[in-house]
Amino acid sequence: MRYKNSNIRKCLNTKTIARCAAFFLYCLLPLKGFCQTGESTVDALVEMGFENVGWTEDDNERVYVLQNSAYRLQGVGIGKAVDVIQKTGLPEEKPCRIIVLDNNVPQISLYYHPIEGDSVPQAERKDWHVSYELGDAWESARKIKLKNSSLFKVDVLVYPELAFKNLIITQIYQVLFDLSPAVEVSLWKGMKLTAQMKIPVYNDGYGKREGKVHPGFLTVSQRFRLPYNVFGKTTIGIFNGSRYGFDAEFSRPFKDERFSVFARMGYTGAGRWDGFKFQYDPSQWLLSWSLGGSFYWPRYNMQFTLQTERYMLKEKGVRFDMIRHFRYCSIGFYAVKAKNIKANGGFRFQVALPAYKYRRKGYVPRVNASNNMGITYNAGNERYYYKQYRSEASDNIMEKNSFNPYFIKSELLNF
Repeated sequence: MRYKNSNIRKCLNTKTIARCAAFFLYCLLPLKGFCQTGESTVDALVEMGFENVGWTEDDNERVYVLQNSAYRLQGVGIGKAVDVIQKTGLPEEKPCRIIVLDNNVPQISLYYHPIEGDSVPQAERKDWHVSYELGDAWESARKIKLKNSSLFKVDVLVYPELAFKNLIITQIYQVLFDLSPAVEVSLWKGMKLTAQMKIPVYNDGYGKREGKVHPGFLTVSQRFRLPYNVFGKTTIGIFNGSRYGFDAEFSRPFKDERFSVFARMGYTGAGRWDGFKFQYDPSQWLLSWSLGGSFYWPRYNMQFTLQTERYMLKEKGVRFDMIRHFRYCSIGFYAVKAKNIKANGGFRFQVALPAYKYRRKGYVPRVNASNNMGITYNAGNERYYYKQYRSEASDNIMEKNSFNPYFIKSELLNF
């Protein structure tokens, strides 16, 4: 009898130990995401379609590097990445930083610092600070091997282009509508090759040349980031506005990142396509430039820009822009004045095109509409003065604001 009681006691002890162990493991389940290394988080981001993804960690903080190639809108894509990192990738009792790339060039960083003594971070989107500053960890993060590289991957983007003018009394508008597919590919860090073809769909009053299928932008651009948060881009090739040549632009935000300055210079010649024949005048080279500053009002996501410029007819003028940025569009007004020339102005807008989420399948070219479409309305009907050009098919007011820290912060809060 004593022998049986001893066995029962042992069984009870074993069950008690097993139950205590199970209860202990159950209590640790909420900590599972935070005890993981960054590798599983990187794999999750790659699975979602993010490119150039990696992570590193030292005694001070954990750093993730990523490029949003899964969502059309940078604010939406970065917000999705933040959600994944909050769920499975935050370190324990240590800050975390996310460095966002564009064509392998760092643009902004998001920084989260947990509350001291809180071993189980409960981070929310509003807890991340967004800035152009990358922190000291970038020097080590730039050396890590990134997964799902964006290099050599091809995008075929179809740019819908609409132009209209009102010059004939008996006709309200003359209209030109093109579908302009462009092949865009990066062959090395910061570089983008663009080769575009313009296919006229409807041409009423824009001449025989615009009625022919002909090339559009043929450019090679190089983006880079210099010390002191100086961003730059140089481009060579054939632009719009019947110009070809070289273009360079630079921008730098101040310590108060609402303020920034920028400069642009182009040395271009006159040239245009007649079908697939390029006609140019080697004697008509021109130096154009612009220099100005910008203020961003975070409360309303409004941007105010004032600049002085030299245009295509060598006239010099002053231009003012006021633009409000929304998630799916940017819209604003502009005014321009040069000496002895009538002032002009109008409005401009850019609208994001669906689909807003898109993924690649390996190195198979990805075909879609362009990220957005826009129009500038010339209210003064000025036909000759104040002319400028764009150096890339993707240049527009919406794209230029896509990595603004204040705009990204507002997108994190309004999801």
